[in-house]
Amino acid sequence: MTLLSFHKYHGTGNDFIMIDNRETHYNLTQETIAAMCHRRFGIGADGLILLQDVAAYDFQMVYYNANGTEGSMCGNGGRCTVQFAKDLGLIDQQAHFLAVDGSHQASLKEGLIHLKMQNVKEIASCPDYFFVDTGSPHYVAWVDDLPQYDVFKEGKAIRNNEHFKEEGTNVNFIEKVDAHTLQVRTYERGVEDETYSCGTGVTAAALVYSLQDVPSPIHIQTKGGKLQVSFQQDSPHVFSEIYLIGPAQKVFEGTYNI
Repeated sequence: MTLLSFHKYHGTGNDFIMIDNRETHYNLTQETIAAMCHRRFGIGADGLILLQDVAAYDFQMVYYNANGTEGSMCGNGGRCTVQFAKDLGLIDQQAHFLAVDGSHQASLKEGLIHLKMQNVKEIASCPDYFFVDTGSPHYVAWVDDLPQYDVFKEGKAIRNNEHFKEEGTNVNFIEKVDAHTLQVRTYERGVEDETYSCGTGVTAAALVYSLQDVPSPIHIQTKGGKLQVSFQQDSPHVFSEIYLIGPAQKVFEGTYNI
Protein backbone atom coordinates (compact mmCIF):
# COMPACT_ATOMS: atom_id res chain seq x y z
CA MET A 1 0.00 0.00 0.00
CA THR A 2 1.30 3.45 -0.98
CA LEU A 3 0.66 6.51 1.18
CA LEU A 4 0.12 9.51 -1.10
CA SER A 5 0.34 13.10 0.19
CA PHE A 6 -2.18 15.51 -1.28
CA HIS A 7 -3.48 19.07 -0.90
CA LYS A 8 -7.04 20.21 -1.57
CA TYR A 9 -7.64 23.58 -3.29
CA HIS A 10 -10.64 25.32 -4.80
CA GLY A 11 -11.17 28.22 -7.16
CA THR A 12 -14.68 29.66 -6.64
CA GLY A 13 -15.96 26.24 -5.60
CA ASN A 14 -14.30 24.32 -8.45
CA ASP A 15 -12.23 21.95 -6.31
CA PHE A 16 -9.11 19.92 -7.01
CA ILE A 17 -6.81 17.36 -5.45
CA MET A 18 -3.29 18.77 -5.86
CA ILE A 19 -0.24 16.49 -5.84
CA ASP A 20 3.40 17.58 -5.82
CA ASN A 21 4.76 15.09 -8.34
CA ARG A 22 8.25 16.54 -8.75
CA GLU A 23 10.16 13.89 -6.79
CA THR A 24 7.88 10.96 -5.97
CA HIS A 25 6.48 10.54 -9.51
CA TYR A 26 3.18 8.87 -8.70
CA ASN A 27 1.82 6.84 -11.61
CA LEU A 28 -1.92 6.95 -10.97
CA THR A 29 -4.41 4.84 -12.91
CA GLN A 30 -7.73 6.14 -14.19
CA GLU A 31 -9.50 4.00 -11.61
CA THR A 32 -7.41 5.40 -8.74
CA ILE A 33 -7.98 9.00 -9.79
CA ALA A 34 -11.72 8.43 -10.11
CA ALA A 35 -11.78 6.81 -6.66
CA MET A 36 -9.87 9.72 -5.12
CA CYS A 37 -12.27 12.25 -6.68
CA HIS A 38 -15.41 10.36 -5.57
CA ARG A 39 -17.40 12.49 -3.15
CA ARG A 40 -18.70 9.58 -1.08
CA PHE A 41 -15.85 7.09 -1.05
CA GLY A 42 -12.81 9.29 -1.72
CA ILE A 43 -11.41 12.74 -1.02
CA GLY A 44 -13.94 14.38 -3.30
CA ALA A 45 -13.07 16.78 -6.13
CA ASP A 46 -13.94 17.99 -9.62
CA GLY A 47 -10.49 16.88 -10.77
CA LEU A 48 -6.93 15.94 -9.84
CA ILE A 49 -3.82 17.93 -10.77
CA LEU A 50 -0.18 16.86 -10.80
CA LEU A 51 2.45 19.58 -10.43
CA GLN A 52 5.61 18.36 -12.17
CA ASP A 53 9.05 19.57 -13.20
CA VAL A 54 9.59 20.46 -16.83
CA ALA A 55 12.51 22.16 -18.59
CA ALA A 56 12.29 25.91 -19.31
CA TYR A 57 9.19 26.45 -17.12
CA ASP A 58 8.48 26.95 -13.44
CA PHE A 59 6.36 23.78 -13.48
CA GLN A 60 4.01 21.64 -15.54
CA MET A 61 0.32 21.20 -14.74
CA VAL A 62 -1.21 17.82 -15.65
CA TYR A 63 -4.98 17.80 -15.18
CA TYR A 64 -7.31 14.80 -14.84
CA ASN A 65 -11.10 14.89 -14.87
CA ALA A 66 -13.07 13.48 -11.96
CA ASN A 67 -13.72 10.33 -13.98
CA GLY A 68 -9.96 9.73 -14.19
CA THR A 69 -9.43 10.66 -17.83
CA GLU A 70 -6.79 13.24 -18.75
CA GLY A 71 -8.51 16.53 -19.39
CA SER A 72 -8.15 19.57 -21.60
CA MET A 73 -7.21 22.95 -20.14
CA CYS A 74 -8.82 23.82 -16.81
CA GLY A 75 -8.81 27.54 -15.99
CA ASN A 76 -9.71 27.34 -12.31
CA GLY A 77 -7.34 24.39 -11.99
CA GLY A 78 -4.61 26.51 -13.51
CA ARG A 79 -5.21 29.27 -10.98
CA CYS A 80 -5.16 26.74 -8.15
CA THR A 81 -1.92 25.24 -9.45
CA VAL A 82 -0.31 28.69 -9.48
CA GLN A 83 -1.35 29.20 -5.85
CA PHE A 84 -0.09 25.70 -5.01
CA ALA A 85 3.28 26.52 -6.60
CA LYS A 86 3.40 29.75 -4.59
CA ASP A 87 2.64 27.87 -1.38
CA LEU A 88 5.40 25.35 -2.19
CA GLY A 89 7.88 28.19 -2.65
CA LEU A 90 8.42 27.51 -6.37
CA ILE A 91 7.38 30.99 -7.47
CA ASP A 92 6.96 34.45 -5.99
CA GLN A 93 4.50 36.74 -7.78
CA GLN A 94 4.91 35.52 -11.36
CA ALA A 95 4.59 32.10 -12.98
CA HIS A 96 5.38 30.61 -16.37
CA PHE A 97 4.03 27.09 -16.67
CA LEU A 98 3.16 24.41 -19.18
CA ALA A 99 -0.32 22.90 -19.54
CA VAL A 100 -1.92 20.59 -22.06
CA ASP A 101 -2.81 23.50 -24.37
CA GLY A 102 0.64 25.12 -24.22
CA SER A 103 2.41 27.73 -22.11
CA HIS A 104 0.69 30.12 -19.70
CA GLN A 105 1.72 33.20 -17.77
CA ALA A 106 0.17 34.10 -14.42
CA SER A 107 0.61 36.65 -11.68
CA LEU A 108 -0.56 37.03 -8.08
CA LYS A 109 -2.01 40.47 -7.29
CA GLU A 110 -3.88 41.48 -4.15
CA GLY A 111 -5.06 37.97 -3.38
CA LEU A 112 -6.19 37.16 -6.90
CA ILE A 113 -4.63 34.94 -9.56
CA HIS A 114 -4.45 36.52 -13.02
CA LEU A 115 -4.11 33.62 -15.46
CA LYS A 116 -3.39 34.34 -19.12
CA MET A 117 -5.44 32.11 -21.39
CA GLN A 118 -4.73 31.14 -24.99
CA ASN A 119 -5.85 33.47 -27.76
CA VAL A 120 -9.28 32.80 -29.25
CA LYS A 121 -9.46 33.04 -33.04
CA GLU A 122 -13.09 32.15 -33.63
CA ILE A 123 -16.51 32.17 -31.99
CA ALA A 124 -18.96 30.06 -33.95
CA SER A 125 -22.48 31.51 -34.03
CA CYS A 126 -25.15 28.84 -34.32
CA PRO A 127 -28.95 29.29 -34.36
CA ASP A 128 -29.45 28.59 -30.64
CA TYR A 129 -25.96 28.80 -29.18
CA PHE A 130 -22.34 29.86 -29.58
CA PHE A 131 -19.34 27.55 -29.63
CA VAL A 132 -15.85 28.60 -28.60
CA ASP A 133 -12.62 26.82 -27.65
CA THR A 134 -10.85 28.51 -24.71
CA GLY A 135 -8.46 25.60 -24.15
CA SER A 136 -11.51 23.39 -23.68
CA PRO A 137 -14.60 23.24 -25.93
CA HIS A 138 -17.60 25.24 -24.77
CA TYR A 139 -21.22 25.44 -25.83
CA VAL A 140 -22.70 28.76 -24.63
CA ALA A 141 -26.43 29.56 -24.66
CA TRP A 142 -28.53 32.42 -23.32
CA VAL A 143 -31.43 31.41 -21.06
CA ASP A 144 -34.02 33.12 -18.89
CA ASP A 145 -34.34 32.63 -15.13
CA LEU A 146 -30.96 30.91 -14.83
CA PRO A 147 -31.18 30.29 -11.04
CA GLN A 148 -34.18 27.99 -11.66
CA TYR A 149 -32.83 26.40 -14.85
CA ASP A 150 -32.29 22.62 -14.88
CA VAL A 151 -28.60 22.77 -15.78
CA PHE A 152 -27.97 19.08 -15.11
CA LYS A 153 -30.79 17.79 -17.31
CA GLU A 154 -30.32 20.23 -20.18
CA GLY A 155 -26.53 20.20 -20.03
CA LYS A 156 -26.34 16.42 -20.01
CA ALA A 157 -28.67 16.20 -23.01
CA ILE A 158 -26.56 18.63 -25.04
CA ARG A 159 -23.24 17.07 -24.02
CA ASN A 160 -24.51 13.64 -25.15
CA ASN A 161 -26.43 14.62 -28.28
CA GLU A 162 -25.47 13.28 -31.72
CA HIS A 163 -23.33 16.34 -32.54
CA PHE A 164 -21.21 16.38 -29.38
CA LYS A 165 -21.39 12.84 -28.02
CA GLU A 166 -18.15 11.48 -29.50
CA GLU A 167 -15.75 14.10 -28.08
CA GLY A 168 -18.07 15.77 -25.59
CA THR A 169 -18.39 19.43 -24.77
CA ASN A 170 -18.82 21.62 -21.73
CA VAL A 171 -22.21 23.33 -21.67
CA ASN A 172 -22.67 26.86 -20.31
CA PHE A 173 -25.96 28.63 -19.69
CA ILE A 174 -25.73 32.39 -19.22
CA GLU A 175 -27.96 35.29 -18.21
CA LYS A 176 -27.26 39.01 -18.07
CA VAL A 177 -27.13 40.53 -14.59
CA ASP A 178 -26.26 44.09 -15.62
CA ALA A 179 -24.32 45.94 -18.31
CA HIS A 180 -20.98 44.48 -17.17
CA THR A 181 -21.97 41.29 -15.35
CA LEU A 182 -23.03 37.78 -16.33
CA GLN A 183 -24.34 34.88 -14.33
CA VAL A 184 -22.95 31.55 -15.59
CA ARG A 185 -23.76 27.93 -14.78
CA THR A 186 -21.83 25.06 -16.35
CA TYR A 187 -22.28 21.34 -16.97
CA GLU A 188 -18.76 19.91 -17.31
CA ARG A 189 -17.76 16.90 -19.34
CA GLY A 190 -15.48 14.56 -17.38
CA VAL A 191 -17.28 15.52 -14.18
CA GLU A 192 -20.62 14.79 -15.91
CA ASP A 193 -22.43 17.17 -13.60
CA GLU A 194 -22.84 20.85 -12.89
CA THR A 195 -19.82 22.33 -11.14
CA TYR A 196 -19.78 25.39 -8.91
CA SER A 197 -17.57 27.21 -11.39
CA CYS A 198 -15.68 26.56 -14.64
CA GLY A 199 -12.78 28.82 -15.56
CA THR A 200 -12.60 28.10 -19.29
CA GLY A 201 -16.41 28.22 -19.32
CA VAL A 202 -16.72 31.69 -17.82
CA THR A 203 -13.97 32.82 -20.20
CA ALA A 204 -16.02 31.55 -23.13
CA ALA A 205 -19.17 33.16 -21.72
CA ALA A 206 -17.46 36.53 -21.28
CA LEU A 207 -16.21 36.53 -24.86
CA VAL A 208 -19.70 35.71 -26.10
CA TYR A 209 -21.10 38.59 -24.03
CA SER A 210 -18.49 40.94 -25.51
CA LEU A 211 -20.10 40.41 -28.93
CA GLN A 212 -22.82 42.76 -27.65
CA ASP A 213 -20.18 45.53 -27.46
CA VAL A 214 -19.60 44.96 -23.74
CA PRO A 215 -16.09 46.22 -22.86
CA SER A 216 -13.40 44.43 -20.86
CA PRO A 217 -13.37 43.44 -18.06
CA ILE A 218 -16.54 41.41 -17.68
CA HIS A 219 -17.63 40.31 -14.22
CA ILE A 220 -18.94 36.79 -13.72
CA GLN A 221 -21.15 35.36 -11.00
CA THR A 222 -20.95 31.59 -10.50
CA LYS A 223 -22.45 29.31 -7.84
CA GLY A 224 -19.05 29.29 -6.13
CA GLY A 225 -18.12 32.96 -6.27
CA LYS A 226 -17.07 35.86 -8.46
CA LEU A 227 -14.58 35.95 -11.32
CA GLN A 228 -13.46 38.47 -13.90
CA VAL A 229 -12.37 38.07 -17.51
CA SER A 230 -10.31 40.77 -19.21
CA PHE A 231 -9.35 40.69 -22.89
CA GLN A 232 -8.35 42.57 -25.99
CA GLN A 233 -10.79 42.30 -28.89
CA ASP A 234 -8.71 42.37 -32.07
CA SER A 235 -11.66 41.88 -34.43
CA PRO A 236 -15.30 40.88 -33.84
CA HIS A 237 -14.53 37.20 -33.11
CA VAL A 238 -10.77 37.30 -32.43
CA PHE A 239 -9.38 37.89 -28.92
CA SER A 240 -5.95 38.14 -27.31
CA GLU A 241 -4.53 39.13 -23.91
CA ILE A 242 -7.30 37.09 -22.25
CA TYR A 243 -7.01 36.83 -18.47
CA LEU A 244 -9.10 34.78 -16.06
CA ILE A 245 -9.00 36.55 -12.70
CA GLY A 246 -10.12 35.26 -9.33
CA PRO A 247 -9.16 33.68 -6.00
CA ALA A 248 -7.62 30.27 -5.34
CA GLN A 249 -7.57 28.87 -1.84
CA LYS A 250 -6.12 25.90 -0.01
CA VAL A 251 -8.72 23.97 1.96
CA PHE A 252 -6.74 21.18 3.67
CA GLU A 253 -4.03 18.58 3.18
CA GLY A 254 -3.72 14.91 4.06
CA THR A 255 -2.67 11.45 2.96
CA TYR A 256 -4.50 8.86 0.89
CA ASN A 257 -3.93 5.10 0.89
CA ILE A 258 -3.58 3.61 -2.57
